[in-house]
Amino acid sequence: MSTRLRMVELTSGVAADATAVEAVMDSAFDPRFGEAWTRSQLLGILGMPGVWLTLARVNGSVAGFALARAIVDEAELLLIATAQPFRRQGVGAALVRSILAEARSRGAVRVHLEVRAGNTAIGLYSANGFVKCGERRGYYRGHTGQAYDAHSYSVELA
Repeated sequence: MSTRLRMVELTSGVAADATAVEAVMDSAFDPRFGEAWTRSQLLGILGMPGVWLTLARVNGSVAGFALARAIVDEAELLLIATAQPFRRQGVGAALVRSILAEARSRGAVRVHLEVRAGNTAIGLYSANGFVKCGERRGYYRGHTGQAYDAHSYSVELA
């Protein structure tokens, strides 16, 4: 039985937070799926216009993060993760709600994301209004070379 966290503090992240983001990815992503980004991928996108990083802290520790970008009137949730000890305690939900609110404030009318088929986070996305709108067969490649389908989701912002 899991308990909900009493306080998730959301803050803006910067390039200097890359080590904390990497630690969350190491905890959150199963290496067999190849979903984690490298440090250079993370740092490369952080410098691009319209990109923002949100950190979720619990008792001062980085428990999760979300990386997104907005372009014109659309936004994309690029990467989101919650460290294992903080899963199913509201961290991911707080991050998704924050990304949707920030995207709206940046003028987005729709938010997109892509997720590996079978990823348990699909329930979180669906609970926040995302609906499946596409599929890419064999899009993700795990470290063993095995292919995994990607599903595209989007949500209209009111």
